[in-house]
Amino acid sequence: MSQVRQPQTMLPQAALMTEAEYLSAEQVAKIRHEFIDGRVYAMAGAGYNHNCVVANIARKFGNHLDGTPCTTFIADMKVRLGKDYVYPDVLVDCSKMARDDYFSSSPALIVEVLSKSTRKIDTTTKLIRYLNLPSLQEYVLIETDFVSVQVLRRVNNWQSDYFYLGDAVTFTAIALTLDVAEIYNRVDNQDMEEFRQGGATLI
Repeated sequence: MSQVRQPQTMLPQAALMTEAEYLSAEQVAKIRHEFIDGRVYAMAGAGYNHNCVVANIARKFGNHLDGTPCTTFIADMKVRLGKDYVYPDVLVDCSKMARDDYFSSSPALIVEVLSKSTRKIDTTTKLIRYLNLPSLQEYVLIETDFVSVQVLRRVNNWQSDYFYLGDAVTFTAIALTLDVAEIYNRVDNQDMEEFRQGGATLI
């Protein structure tokens, strides 16, 4: 799987860049970086649970959107937020992006998989910027240490809805409904362990 975003480490203070410098450097960088308020943040690898959730979401979204104008991206596709650039864990873009584009300016749906090191930025800095994107219809935040899926929808004035094991989540931006258990298939945490011990099985 491609590199997936997990902890972010801010480079030294001297590592300030212009937008143009960042975009040029990022095309040849071996390690992906996000660019927020003129500062560059290096992205490290993700753990097992994080990768399981991203893979489950990307596979379900991709299969559902096959044959439609919408495309599912993970890891290596940036989103442009004004002069900032970030790498969501999963995004869906339904616009006619140029084939040589390195970023999306009009995602319809963004998913971030949370961890202790990324929760603050995903629920504050990124959230504010994401919700200001005219194209965005849904922002989804998924925990890995326990089972919780938070969905913010434009049609609900960005109010949060929460979903847990036994619930089904409808991603209205792409007209897809998934059981929460499907999103957490193969994830190893206490909630899922108890779920499996209760006799539940997933394909």
